Amino acid sequence: MSDWRNHIFCEDALEGLARIPDGAVDLIIADPPYGLGKDYGNDSDKLAAEAYLQWMEQWIVAALPKLQPNGSFYIFLTWRYSPEVFVMLKKRMTMINEIIWDRRVPSMGGSTRRFSSVHDTIGLFANSKNYYFDLDAVRIPYDAETKKARSRSIFVGAKWLEMGYNPKDVWSVSRLHREHRERADHPTQKPLEIVSRMIKASCPTGGVVLDPFMGSGTTAVAARGCGRDFVGFELNADYCALINQRLQGVTPAEIVDPGLEKQSPQKDVPQAI
Repeated sequence: MSDWRNHIFCEDALEGLARIPDGAVDLIIADPPYGLGKDYGNDSDKLAAEAYLQWMEQWIVAALPKLQPNGSFYIFLTWRYSPEVFVMLKKRMTMINEIIWDRRVPSMGGSTRRFSSVHDTIGLFANSKNYYFDLDAVRIPYDAETKKARSRSIFVGAKWLEMGYNPKDVWSVSRLHREHRERADHPTQKPLEIVSRMIKASCPTGGVVLDPFMGSGTTAVAARGCGRDFVGFELNADYCALINQRLQGVTPAEIVDPGLEKQSPQKDVPQAI
């Protein structure tokens, strides 16, 4: 199929990835089932540990050839399986970062036999040492107070002061609670803030982002808003309809980076097929 760009295919990624030519995408963002038994309208998240890890390796092996030589791969994981998956990926790619997504879960109850889990783990991997990465696109501006404190002549014109600082590897972004304006009918929807940062940093303008598990379609919405193409797969037909609905009216440059860390360090609508 030649017109695979900007399509969400309503099918299993393991079957559908053959549609995409090898070396055709710039970035993969994957948010697979975590193996926690959640209900996505199917049994995709109900595998036992050994079977789950075998399935993870199966789709990863199928997806990685689709990346360009300088492409990158972000993967959302739970702490339960991130060690095994990271080892699996390190055999095939270069690990660039482990990013911690602090979901800003309020301190309310939780287990009394262990510490409460309030984060997701994100791995960033690259195909080669010359992977694409646009730091300037995701720099976080300093506030006026910080700039004023750096007014000495040695700081005047400094790029880091004028453009902002490099985001850290801990991203503190609230999960999408039920009343959140972004919230769609999906149990594990990821915030646009997070996915748009990944796309701006790791996919050139006009490039292609692949998401094997589209879910609520956040990757497609973020890609379109950031001026990138997308392609993805989703098993649940209801979620495919949701994605098409979310894409209505989204135009390039509509999604702006709100800045995940505001504080200074010192202080044509595609159709599912």
